[in-house]
Amino acid sequence: MRDLRFPAALAACLLAAVLAGPVMAAASPDAPVMLEEMTSTELRARIDAGATTAIIPIGGTEQSGPYIALGKHNVRATVLARMIAQKLGNAVVAPVVAYVPEGSINPPVGHMKFAGTLSIPESTFEDLLYATGQSLRQHGFRHIVFIGDHGGYQKSETRVAQKLNKAWAKDGNAAALALLAYYDVTQEPFIADLEKRGYSKAEIGLHAGLADAALMLATDKSLVRTEALAHGPSPTVAQGVRGDARRATAELGKLGVQRIVDASVTAISDFAAHGAPPTSSKASK
Repeated sequence: MRDLRFPAALAACLLAAVLAGPVMAAASPDAPVMLEEMTSTELRARIDAGATTAIIPIGGTEQSGPYIALGKHNVRATVLARMIAQKLGNAVVAPVVAYVPEGSINPPVGHMKFAGTLSIPESTFEDLLYATGQSLRQHGFRHIVFIGDHGGYQKSETRVAQKLNKAWAKDGNAAALALLAYYDVTQEPFIADLEKRGYSKAEIGLHAGLADAALMLATDKSLVRTEALAHGPSPTVAQGVRGDARRATAELGKLGVQRIVDASVTAISDFAAHGAPPTSSKASK
């Protein structure tokens, strides 16, 4: 009679395959990741195949001086969220949140002093994020991740994630994460990369400078007025710019893109596996 016992190594491999099955099924290169581009039945099939993570990209509609379009944060957050989801393999990207707090409307403060910036109350913004997270959980997602491309609302992301986790604590079948690492990467590691290449902090800037423009060129160059940028003067603080974007290139931006995607994928994977809490943010405006 044949020995029908599985070797230990083979048994371990089969167990791993069973446990990883849903994720592997969802990780097909052709698997859709953008919720808006799917039908309801297609989305249900993705969830049933193991797409447990929903990423909510948060942008904002704000001025970035004369050379970068108002939709910078919205487009960049969407592009990067898509890249993150594709690399994860078991994630879907919700529609970008384009309306965010930008400060007082009347009298206008900060970016609201410049044409095109749109602002909503912080409480409205947090209610929107909360309801979006609840909606996605209702449809079967178990890991809800907020990624914010703007520094001004990182604390709101954290508060909403904490509120959702408190609401879901009883049944324990879902959790939310404010992925602050997504933004923090652009504030330290990416800046360090640029400084190593000889760019000064003043040139790199805090808003619409070299770092900002480089990231935009690497994600959607159509939002950067490259001809005007190459031949025009450096904008001033009075024009809503802090930095000098004239030497920005897509190649420099790709350094930041790679850091953002890698850091985000690692953090989301850890969160999904262990329920890791959000890390502290060094976010600023």
